[in-house]
Amino acid sequence: MSEDRRPGRIRSVVTSLEMTERPTRPLRPPPPGRIALLRAAPPTVGFYRFLYDSVGWDWLWFVRRRMPDERLAAIIGDEAVEVYVLYAAGTPAAYVELDFRQGPDVELAYLGVLPEFAGRGFGGYLLDWAIDSAWSRAATTRLWIHTCSWDQPRALQLYQKAGFQPFRQEVAWDDDPRLDGTFPRDHPHPLLPPLDPVPPANP
Repeated sequence: MSEDRRPGRIRSVVTSLEMTERPTRPLRPPPPGRIALLRAAPPTVGFYRFLYDSVGWDWLWFVRRRMPDERLAAIIGDEAVEVYVLYAAGTPAAYVELDFRQGPDVELAYLGVLPEFAGRGFGGYLLDWAIDSAWSRAATTRLWIHTCSWDQPRALQLYQKAGFQPFRQEVAWDDDPRLDGTFPRDHPHPLLPPLDPVPPANP
């Protein structure tokens, strides 16, 4: 058995997408109600983890849950990394992270909607805004993003509809985050098989 296929590993297909020019499509209208879009400059580690965990809890977002605070602080505290939060009536509804550290390539590193606001247009509106924001910088020549096969199922379609084109697919293997304490062992995932229960300890 190969190292990748050993027990306790999970397999996903990672799709990377890009756009090499600013799209000309009309912008989606903002969601109804009182909204505000503000940059957290920079966010505290605690606030960032609240956003990341709230969006990614159902989908087992584990990369930054595993990341030590010091390393995470260095990323989100970099002046070339910009985190914006979309508020609805004063409550965080969605967030986006743009990474300009490798300019003129810009990575749309994270985009997510908190579960209470899903299906209400916040994701599409924020995605359009992030694309325009990235392309408003004169130096930008490429904007890219990636998603995996057990992420939110509508993500890939949303990105392609916004103008991103796939340029690479690859298989990734990771340690199941339900086995190392990153998530509870009984944490469900709609696209991954459940884990066997932990056997009782010997008396």
